[in-house]
Amino acid sequence: MKLRRWQHECIELALERYQSGQSHFLVQATPAAGKTFMTANLANRLLNNGDIDLVLCFSPSSIVASEFSTVLSDITRYSFDGKLGAKGQSITYQKIAYLDENFWALFKKFKVLAVFDEIHHCSGSHDENANKWGKEIIKNIQDKATYTLALTGTPWRSDATPITLSKYCSSKGKIQCDYVYSLVDAIRDNVCRLPKIIAIDNDHIKLTNSNFTKYFSSFGELLSGSSFPYTELIHDENIIINLIKRADKQLNIIRQSNPNAGGLVVASSVEHALKIVEIIQHELNENADIVSYKENCPSEKIKQYTQGTNKWIVSIGMISEGTNIPRLQVCCHLTNIKTELHYRQILGRILRVTHGENQEATLFMPAETKLIEYAYRVSEDIPAQMNIVSFETIENSTITPSIKDNMISVLDSTDESDFDNLILSINGSFTNSVLTDSYESMTNTFGRFHQEIINFEDLPARFYG
Repeated sequence: MKLRRWQHECIELALERYQSGQSHFLVQATPAAGKTFMTANLANRLLNNGDIDLVLCFSPSSIVASEFSTVLSDITRYSFDGKLGAKGQSITYQKIAYLDENFWALFKKFKVLAVFDEIHHCSGSHDENANKWGKEIIKNIQDKATYTLALTGTPWRSDATPITLSKYCSSKGKIQCDYVYSLVDAIRDNVCRLPKIIAIDNDHIKLTNSNFTKYFSSFGELLSGSSFPYTELIHDENIIINLIKRADKQLNIIRQSNPNAGGLVVASSVEHALKIVEIIQHELNENADIVSYKENCPSEKIKQYTQGTNKWIVSIGMISEGTNIPRLQVCCHLTNIKTELHYRQILGRILRVTHGENQEATLFMPAETKLIEYAYRVSEDIPAQMNIVSFETIENSTITPSIKDNMISVLDSTDESDFDNLILSINGSFTNSVLTDSYESMTNTFGRFHQEIINFEDLPARFYG
């Protein structure tokens, strides 16, 4: 496989920096850009030049670690299983704490390239502020490896701690990367697909019990203006059916050109995933694969799906950052994890370009305010005038919350007594453009060009003042 332009540039710059005396190199490349292939080719150059003896890779999951080992072997023609005669090993961050002195002694005996995939999982600049993985890197690798290479598609953390091995601009507090390859670069180079993000919503939502009735004009307003939990929305059967059917319709269109195109559903728990699989079987008459941490061999199931033609796979935390399934082109975001890092990593699962005729990539999700905010931030990374975020109405639905003990009334305390009869009704429709403008004004996440064209006077009165 030929190196892409960005991979060639990155490798040459890394070699230049290493040869000039810099021992650490940080690469920020958008998810699905091909960081693993770049890393293997850089390692091959260093091995052939005699600059290193071993390559030791650390990754956030066994699936990604296995892929690193495979790609390194394919490129260098050496084994990376950690056994006698191997040129290194690829392991997970979770195993770092269990490595013995024989392993750490490798950094003293040999010239080692240490590779850290998705380095944002490792935090801390010193022992006091580091997490478990960061401490081990600082203690055993930071000043002992000949070279270190850190990779990330999302160079930030959900907390305020610094990313291990990273330098920050003192004035702005932004991480300093040695090489950056953005989503807009990847789309321009036809490395990543242009994403489309569809949020389902409704403008006539009613929350009632025997004491009160409260109306909301969107899911965002419901979740911010009441204590109705987001978990209830993503577990509701009607909402799951609505999302899955829309996604399946889009997937069927793509499969007319790309017969092996697949769809991913990201669930919040094993029970949730099993429910989604049942819905797919009942509503679509399709069998869906399921992969979770409870599986005996999750990496084997993912490999079988990757090489197969089944339409749907449902995942609980197993298909996220670094997992390479190029045939995925549609995704349903139904997890209760709502961080921007996780959101972008999920989106990245459907962005890898293939040789198929149709290169559409669509993410479906409930119109929760934080998720919409993240969607518009992704939109800011896209080439000018490309609107990737849209809204579609959900069909009529009635939800009876199951977590009534934790519910707080949206009205005054006199209305809190009748949780047993609490019902959420969805019955209405909306105009896509109006709701799009409303969410943009509410989340204050306009792109470079949105800000120039929105006219607040055109918004319905309920959205301002």
